[in-house]
Amino acid sequence: MQSFKDKINQDQLPQHVAIIMDGNGRWAKSRGEKRTFGHKHAIKAVREAVNACNEIHIPYLTLYTFSSENWNRPEDEVDTLMSLISETIILEAEEIFSKGLRMHIIGDTEKLPAEVREHMQHLVDITKNNTKGNLILALSYGSQHEILSAVKKISSKVKSGELTEEEINEKVFEDHLYTKDFPPVDLLIRTSGEVRISNFLLWQIAYAELQFLDILWPDFGKEDFFRCIYNYQNKERRFGKTSEQLNENI
Repeated sequence: MQSFKDKINQDQLPQHVAIIMDGNGRWAKSRGEKRTFGHKHAIKAVREAVNACNEIHIPYLTLYTFSSENWNRPEDEVDTLMSLISETIILEAEEIFSKGLRMHIIGDTEKLPAEVREHMQHLVDITKNNTKGNLILALSYGSQHEILSAVKKISSKVKSGELTEEEINEKVFEDHLYTKDFPPVDLLIRTSGEVRISNFLLWQIAYAELQFLDILWPDFGKEDFFRCIYNYQNKERRFGKTSEQLNENI
């Protein structure tokens, strides 16, 4: 059977793909295990997504790794997640570096344990000159908090006279988001069959294509990623225009 990878048009790739990695707990429960069992087995799916993205040269991949709401989960699960994140960053550091990927972290990272921050910063530092792609981990991330924070920063600049109200536009607002150095999201993928955004990149996905998969995250593989890209390429992205207007520009 032909792989979806072979059907992908390299001239119509999304520049930025974001993934809500959902379903670890249900995957574990279906096997009679604790939720933490699912989180441990989710690392393989992360590797698959990163490798698939790298193989077809998509420049930006953002993974929803730990949300601001996840802090409300049972303490033992949060502790396990923090340990896993730290261990995974250490284990994957060499491969991420050797692939030429640059690591970025977005979110309220001050809430993270010092050990996690230290390992994250090390990987950010050693990959800062890499140019073959960007891997962005959303850690302790919540889009509503990000937007409110941007509003407060802009308000402070208006109050100090650094900005005027008339100068505030979409570009100014985007420059105050965590994602100011990245392009808008073209494709958002969510696994597990849930159909919601869960406070993830609300501003950045304004014109993204959304794909919701009936696959639990630990079962996600490269072929699933390639299928999403193929499906994305078969959508007409109009950005508010009509099909006729788009055809006039061809």
